Amino acid sequence: QTCALPIFVITLAALVITAEILNTAIERLCDFVQPKQDDRIKTIKDLAAGAVLCASLAALIVGGMIVIRHLIR
Repeated sequence: QTCALPIFVITLAALVITAEILNTAIERLCDFVQPKQDDRIKTIKDLAAGAVLCASLAALIVGGMIVIRHLIR
């Protein structure tokens, strides 16, 4: 149980970092493919940013649960 907490934290941090890297790659690829303003590209970029937001919220929720659990003890 004690070992599981650091594993969760490291995994969630890696998830958020990975999502950010993928978001950056998608945005740069979109800019390369279509340098001009395009609503379809904007949608793609928004979806990629949404994935980062979901990963960040998941990390925040689990991290908050871990902190609250330790405070209650």
